[in-house]
Amino acid sequence: MKKFKVNVHLLALLAMFIWGMSYVWSKIVFEYYNPITTVFLRLVISSLFLFAYISIFGKFEKIRKEHYLLLALSTFFNPFLYFIGESFGLNQVSPTISSVIIATIPLFIPIVAYFTLGERFSKINTLGIILSFVGVLLIMLNKKFSLEADPLGVLFLFGAVASAIVYSILLKKLSNYYSSIAIVTYQNSLGVLFFLPLFIIFDYQEFIQVKPNVQLVSSLLLLAIFASSIAFIVFTTAVRKIGVSRSNIYTNLIPIFTGITSYIMLSEEFTWIKISGIFIVILGVILTQLDKLKQRPKNESNSIRRRIGRWPYGY
Repeated sequence: MKKFKVNVHLLALLAMFIWGMSYVWSKIVFEYYNPITTVFLRLVISSLFLFAYISIFGKFEKIRKEHYLLLALSTFFNPFLYFIGESFGLNQVSPTISSVIIATIPLFIPIVAYFTLGERFSKINTLGIILSFVGVLLIMLNKKFSLEADPLGVLFLFGAVASAIVYSILLKKLSNYYSSIAIVTYQNSLGVLFFLPLFIIFDYQEFIQVKPNVQLVSSLLLLAIFASSIAFIVFTTAVRKIGVSRSNIYTNLIPIFTGITSYIMLSEEFTWIKISGIFIVILGVILTQLDKLKQRPKNESNSIRRRIGRWPYGY
């Protein structure tokens, strides 16, 4: 029994590692393709893979007509707006800074809940929010304490964060009726249609001039199959066994994995200021989640669909 639980935690770690690597893979693909082309191809490949998966394993679910509009609206925010913000931001900002900013998504959930649902958060949650903002500021500074990150790129990334928060609200409604795999499969497929006009109008001419090589193809396949598909399936398994709250803690490791792989593969420079900022952000996000961990319901594994909005978005 203990061995099984260890394996489940390893699955969660594997998913985090893949999502952490995804920022580096995206940066490599951006050397050949523009962000719109990258996301479009990523969604196409991921959709084909996921449809094959649900067909082979008999997990196909038909969307009801009354949910068509909700599905379209949720897809508009994620993957469409989310990937636009994340990809254009990542194109101008380092993978590590990008992953840290995206990791603040759980941080903003209690703030939104406070203003929209009247939910209160404790003093320790407030401390976590303040710490995370300080950490984000630190990772954007260089040794001379001047701004290192491109402001426009940071703006795009926070746009992705805002899109993810709105998406989480819409997703909670869909998740009451369909499995997470089915939702992501349909949203990725519909996302292809959202990105198709942009791809044809802005990127197609440049796309056909690029000669794919091993580095480009492998990075694109890793993004689509591993980051957008397998990691999500693996993490779903972990969540069902150890719960949403415990699994959510692992998402704080994504910036660390991104930082390590960026240093090794992209030779990204790390200062003590940036390293301190990464750990401060992670600590802050953990503090904002403490009450949720303490108050985890006994039947949490049965309520996964209702709380899917708290899951990672960097898939």
